[in-house]
Amino acid sequence: MYEVIGSTTSRAFRVMWMLEELGQDYVHTAEKPRSELVTALNPSGKVPVFKDGDDVLTDSTAIISYLADKHGTMTHPCGTIARARQEGLIHQILDEIDAVLWTGARHSFILPEDKRVPEVKESLRWEFARNVKRMADRFEGPFLMGDEITVPDIILTHCLNWAFSAKFLHEEQVLTDYAKRMRGREAFKRAVAR
Repeated sequence: MYEVIGSTTSRAFRVMWMLEELGQDYVHTAEKPRSELVTALNPSGKVPVFKDGDDVLTDSTAIISYLADKHGTMTHPCGTIARARQEGLIHQILDEIDAVLWTGARHSFILPEDKRVPEVKESLRWEFARNVKRMADRFEGPFLMGDEITVPDIILTHCLNWAFSAKFLHEEQVLTDYAKRMRGREAFKRAVAR
């Protein structure tokens, strides 16, 4: 039995959504970062923490990539050009979108108040809009890489939803429409309902 540890407002949602897409049973344990349980399993105190039997994995991207490979879906085969392109998209999303949003969050409420630099958020919003435009230029549709949903779709949609709630705006209608379609997926709705 799989177990996902972390709140649905964190990157743990990516893992839950992936499991719903895969039709896999799992237990969800809602824990905040740095809780006693989380820190016992992941010394950094970060969520999600994922258990597959006695094995513990951390980092949402590593977890959903593992699940895609294990279940043989939502990914391209290792050693193929398509897989290399998929990995490139994952890294682009993490480096240029997720990291910008995370830096914004850190300077909004995560860092101690005396370490926050709120003025950096305007620069981050500019960078986010520029980076999302580059992502829109790579969009193949109806999913990021074409006709089939893959791991990067889970990560990008989560980031686009996070950006909306954090007021990081963009003008890429193709990605706004895409995120709306992705939120309409039954697996996404089931993950939200948990």
